[in-house]
Amino acid sequence: MALSATDVTRMRDQLFFEGPEQNRRLTRFWLLLPLAAVIATAGVVGDSTATVIGAMIVAPLMVPILGTVLAVVLADRPNLVRSLLLLASGVAVVIAIGWLIGLTVESPILADTNSQVSARVSPRLIDLIAALATGAVGAIALAREDISDTLPGVAISISLVPPLAVVGLTLESGSGKQALGALLLFVTNVSAILAMGLLVMSIYRVRSLATPPAAGAKPVNRRTAGIAIVAGLLVISIPLATTSASIASSRSTESSVNRVADEWATRTGWTVVSVSTGPQGVQIRATGPMPEPETNSLRTALVAAGLSDVNISILLVPSNTVVLTNPD
Repeated sequence: MALSATDVTRMRDQLFFEGPEQNRRLTRFWLLLPLAAVIATAGVVGDSTATVIGAMIVAPLMVPILGTVLAVVLADRPNLVRSLLLLASGVAVVIAIGWLIGLTVESPILADTNSQVSARVSPRLIDLIAALATGAVGAIALAREDISDTLPGVAISISLVPPLAVVGLTLESGSGKQALGALLLFVTNVSAILAMGLLVMSIYRVRSLATPPAAGAKPVNRRTAGIAIVAGLLVISIPLATTSASIASSRSTESSVNRVADEWATRTGWTVVSVSTGPQGVQIRATGPMPEPETNSLRTALVAAGLSDVNISILLVPSNTVVLTNPD
C-alpha cells in the first residue's frame, strides 16, 4: 500500500501550521481548545458523560499529535518542533482551565464522589490496548481520504482533553495522586497515537514521499524518534500493568469478602448493600432491622476464608419502617 505526493500534501494541509493559512489554523486551534477545556471540565464537575463526549468532539489536540507523527516520518524538523510546542502549550492551557474552574466549585472533585474522575485516574493495560486500536484508526483515516468521516468517532473513542481537565480539578482539590493517574491516561493515549501513527505511515510508505530538507537544515533522525516513542510506550506499560494487577487483586478480594458477608447477612436477617475497596481497606456496607447483629461470627468466617491479612470493616445501617397514615 502506498500513497501519492498529493495525499502527503493533503495531510500536511490538515496537520501542519505553516504557509499562508498558518494564522487561520492557529486561531482555530486556540479558539477551539479552551472552549473544549471548559466543556470537558464542566462535564466532569457535573458528572455528565454527554457533556464530556461533546468536549472530545470539539477538542483539536489530535492535530498536533498526528502532526508530530507526520513530521517524524517526513523528517521535517520545523513542523516537528511546532507540533510539539502546540501540544505542550495546549496541555498546559487545559490543565490550567481545569484548575481555575475547580476554584469556583465548593466541594472537592475527586474519584470518591465523581464517576467521571474515577474513570480516569486509574488507567490499566486495557486502556492502552484501546488507545492503540483507536490510534491506528485515526492514522488510517488521515491517510485514506475515503474513510476520513470516521475521525469524529476516533475523537470520541480516545480521551485527550477530559483527562487533562481531571488533572487540573484534582490538583485544585489537593489530590496529587489522582492528578498523576489522569495525566498517565493522557500520556498513554498520546503514546499510543504516536506509535500506531508511525506504524500506519510506514505501511503506507509515506517516508518515500518525503522531500529533501533545505540546504543547511537539520533533518529529524527517524530512527531515534521511533525508538524514543516505542521506549516511551514500554515504560508507560509498567505502571498500567501494576494498576491492572492491583485492580484485579482488589476485585478478587471483594468477591471473596462479599460471598462470606452474604452468608452471614442471610443468617442474621440483614442485607449486604455493597463491598468496596478504599484507602482504609475493604468496607462492607449492610442494612437491616434493629437490633444490630453480632459480627464475631462474620470475623471468624472471614479468617476461615483466608482473609485475615485484609483490613476489613463493616458499616451497619439500621433500617426501620414507620407507618405514617392509617391504611384503613
